[in-house]
Amino acid sequence: MTRHNARIAANLVVTAAGVAAAYVVMTTPPLRRAAVRAARLWLGAAVPALLVNQAREAWQQSGRRA
Repeated sequence: MTRHNARIAANLVVTAAGVAAAYVVMTTPPLRRAAVRAARLWLGAAVPALLVNQAREAWQQSGRRA
């Protein structure tokens, strides 16, 4: 098996596992609720932090002083 074929096979296995996990999460109500809670937590914490960091970097690159 060549390196290219091995990479394709590995990608297919990982994709199939991801699809199977998503199916199980979406069809099991407690797991679905946990996934929604995790998404809300991520959106409520990570996205604002990213925006603050981007604003800070833009301010620093503009050359202005606080």
